[in-house]
Amino acid sequence: MAYISQKDKKELAPGIKAVLKKYGMKGSIAVKNHMSLVVNLQSGPIHFDMDGYTSVNVYHIDKHYTGRAKDFLNELVVAMKGTKWFDKSDIMTDYFHTAYYIDINVGKWNKPYVLDITNAVDITEKSTKEVETLEQLVGDDMAKKLRDLGMIKEKDTGYKYSQDEMI
Repeated sequence: MAYISQKDKKELAPGIKAVLKKYGMKGSIAVKNHMSLVVNLQSGPIHFDMDGYTSVNVYHIDKHYTGRAKDFLNELVVAMKGTKWFDKSDIMTDYFHTAYYIDINVGKWNKPYVLDITNAVDITEKSTKEVETLEQLVGDDMAKKLRDLGMIKEKDTGYKYSQDEMI
């Protein structure tokens, strides 16, 4: 059964605070129902691409976040787990056994996350790559299909294709 005490929270707090400080974030640490360690992010320079409040799915951070936000959240999860966290769950047999659950909230339902504009990062960050040929960008098969459909000119004009333009 998942269980975390106030004593455990106090032991994990220095590591969590170090990650918050490293990224210039402000947040609070709490224990919910003696089962979950919760970090509520109140403000900071990281843009999470949301409106005021969201609950982070700690199992899919790499899917839903990029850049500095992804790095921060992954480091925060590691700090929240500490050295005593374990997960011996087996969903195939409907057996759940973990040290405690981890919750990260960006803002609260009654107090939204405040983006610190003066130090903000990742607001306009895009992952763009420049390549010489369309084949390098989308692969041989897709490039052929795009040309067959008349979506791409046959003759290369020296223009560099960009990932943002293909969307």
